[in-house]
Amino acid sequence: MSKTLKQSWNSSKIIDDVDFQEEDAKQFLSLLDRKEQGEGGGTLSSMTSGQVLKGRIVEITKDFVVVDVGLKSEGLVPIEEFSDPSEILLGSEVEVFLDQTEGEDGQIVLSRDKARRLRQWEYICHHCNEGSIVKGKVIRKVKGGLMVDIGMEAFLPGSQIDNKRIKNLDEYLDQTFDFKILKINTDRKNIVVSRRELLEEERISRKAELLESIHEGEVRKGIVKNITDFGVFLDMDGIDGLLHITDMTWKRIKHPSEMVQLGQELEVIILHVDKEKGRVALGMKQKEQNPWEEIERRFPPGTRVRGKIVNLVPYGAFIEIEPGIEGLIHVSEMSWTRNITDPSEVVNKGDELEAIVLSVQKEEGKISLGIKQTEKNPWEDVDAKYPVGSSVVAEIRNLTNYGAFVELEPGIDGLIHISDLSWIKKVSHPSEVLKKGDKVEAVILSVDKESKKITLGVKQLTLNPWETIEKTMPVGALVKGLVTKITAFGAFIELENGIEALVHVTELSDQPFGKVEDVIVKGQEITAKVIKLDPEHKKIALSIKEHLIDQNNFNRDDIVVGKKGRGAGKKSKEKQQSTDESDEEDQE
Repeated sequence: MSKTLKQSWNSSKIIDDVDFQEEDAKQFLSLLDRKEQGEGGGTLSSMTSGQVLKGRIVEITKDFVVVDVGLKSEGLVPIEEFSDPSEILLGSEVEVFLDQTEGEDGQIVLSRDKARRLRQWEYICHHCNEGSIVKGKVIRKVKGGLMVDIGMEAFLPGSQIDNKRIKNLDEYLDQTFDFKILKINTDRKNIVVSRRELLEEERISRKAELLESIHEGEVRKGIVKNITDFGVFLDMDGIDGLLHITDMTWKRIKHPSEMVQLGQELEVIILHVDKEKGRVALGMKQKEQNPWEEIERRFPPGTRVRGKIVNLVPYGAFIEIEPGIEGLIHVSEMSWTRNITDPSEVVNKGDELEAIVLSVQKEEGKISLGIKQTEKNPWEDVDAKYPVGSSVVAEIRNLTNYGAFVELEPGIDGLIHISDLSWIKKVSHPSEVLKKGDKVEAVILSVDKESKKITLGVKQLTLNPWETIEKTMPVGALVKGLVTKITAFGAFIELENGIEALVHVTELSDQPFGKVEDVIVKGQEITAKVIKLDPEHKKIALSIKEHLIDQNNFNRDDIVVGKKGRGAGKKSKEKQQSTDESDEEDQE
């Protein structure tokens, strides 16, 4: 039948009648041949799935392209498998993959994508090896990386995308790059590629070239790629350079981020090149003149300067007196009269003020300043204003365990020590006799300008009663007083002049008794005889018993009969007196 049909096509006028061109007739005859014997003379029975066949597009629908591959029926190829629209033309020849010899509807199943991938796989196997360079387009994101179309899909791991940190993979989609083949797995028909290796090779190459061409003193440009506490790393067209924080500016900064930000382009000077280690040291402040060159001539000690507080630290404040020149005002140089522990007590960041240059250390880039020196030192003439021995009235500002601080004038304080509060009272704490905020009269005892110390005393306003005690209250004199304290060994008596004395338990009565409270009580007024004076240690011993004996005209010598008895009695009294003194010392 086919021969007859061929002859009729060759001999008749049908071609002209249907307005066929000669080339169309040849294609049609070729199509008849393939339908009878399959492409290349094969039959359907000889065709198996998994082969790549050549076919001709015979029909185009909305969703499919109908391709005749010379078998008993045409095959359908989804139209989206034709990435190039120019391929979809009636009568054009395409390669397709025979997926199934007969589908569910009786038609053969074809694939344009599988045919293209198979051909590309064959090409890669024949023309590429691991390490070969191919061009590809990033088509989509997958877990762990990206898929790249190099004619067939290849996997690009996330670690092989770039030689810098990647924030967003989307920026690589639909981009075309060169890739290096890392791995070809023939069994699984997959390929792993890398872009990073090519970038690294390119960077190393550029770095070697740059290290050969770069010279100290040159001005170059770089992009900030990393900021650390100690400086900034710049990418200089393939080579990294370090811009140390000390080479960024002549003035002081805490962190490089105060001056630069990531991605910023900077113009720097090459300070040093280490070709062996591939390191380059950069500088930015060197582009400007060093403001410290003539610092000693321009700002000698004693110069009055004005500037703005730019930074506060625990030990002081930094003041910028001109661009790039900062000086330190130490806390000890902020006030003549106050003990400053925090600079914020005196100044704040942003304040403008005057200061005096105290010293200059050019090599270290340091200037020491003081603000208290802009005012007169109130301690210079303090000894003339407050001579020793003069009395003053001052306000009590603070009470401590060891004394009271008083303010003589703003910034000038003095100390009244607890031992200088009273001649006769034993004061345990200043609050017993003084109150914060009260005014007190005191005598200037000493002035130390260098140490900024003034000591005062309250008791010195009156005479020391202990200096004349032997005249005003001799041994044997009768005195009156009030019982202020009862102890096991006796009673303390406050005398009329305010001095405290002790009546030992053995001197309380001339009659036998049990407890001290049996013969004397707190608050009782008594009369006693002075039996001992010790002005050096401020002690007075009294005896109520002696006074009672005197009152009754009792003769001590009549109690003891005979010399031996009187001698024994005398010795006994001396022993008892020794015991009394010991008890007094223990109580003290």
